[in-house]
Amino acid sequence: MHSNMKLLILLFVLSIFSCKKEEVIVPPVAYRQTKTITHNNINVDVVIDKPALNELDVIIVFHGTVLYDNEILNAANFILEKFIEILDREDMMIVSVAYPGEHMLFGDNISHAEAALLWVKNAANQALGITVKKVFLAGHSQGGYLVTRLNTMHQTNGVIANAPGPLNLVYRCQLEENGQIQAGATCTKLRNVYGTTGTNPDAYMERSLLNFTSGFKSDILFVQGLNDTPIQMYSWPIFRQDVLNCTNCQNAKFVEIPGGEHASLFISAFAKSEFNNFINSR
Repeated sequence: MHSNMKLLILLFVLSIFSCKKEEVIVPPVAYRQTKTITHNNINVDVVIDKPALNELDVIIVFHGTVLYDNEILNAANFILEKFIEILDREDMMIVSVAYPGEHMLFGDNISHAEAALLWVKNAANQALGITVKKVFLAGHSQGGYLVTRLNTMHQTNGVIANAPGPLNLVYRCQLEENGQIQAGATCTKLRNVYGTTGTNPDAYMERSLLNFTSGFKSDILFVQGLNDTPIQMYSWPIFRQDVLNCTNCQNAKFVEIPGGEHASLFISAFAKSEFNNFINSR
């Protein structure tokens, strides 16, 4: 009886070790999910496209302007797909930020863009069970405006801005005031708060990208089609020169596409190549 008890104990111990050996390590999974993230008491929706890896580089992308906030998730998914198309790597997680804009003055959504960046840098590891390595920013149009401004605020591994703007809200909104172009929500909201560009030009210039051409904390790549809208091209040479004159910036590179239009980064083979070279060299 005593030997039988010893045998039972031995079998029990062996069964414990056997169970431990049979524990299955769950491999990393790929997924796409929409998530509301919170940082510094600011909520913003993001679309996360994650490959089947748990240690990865991340590129945070920002869509262009949409008129209504009920369209921003569609815009975030659309720009995510556009960046997937041009990115030559399949081992990066993409976080597309559905930043708002309908009920605020132009530029105030920088706080939402910043919240998304800081969440990726400081909270995504624990929230998603991953290890974030390098972090890049990329944006198109107003998204390019936001990532350029973020580059004056926080360091990353690199920033890409395609056709960033508005560059000069004084010029743009003055054209609207004079009836030379159709009035839009951006300038109308600014005028309701600050008055006209003639009476308060500084308030408009403070929110223009021409006001954010120094203090870049990371290398940045600008892509600009030279056949973009006349409003964009009016101030582009000034913006480009101001950035090149910066004495307290990290490296800035300009890729200009002759004949290219607003979405040149996603159309030009040369721009796509420069985009990937920029990421892969950092």
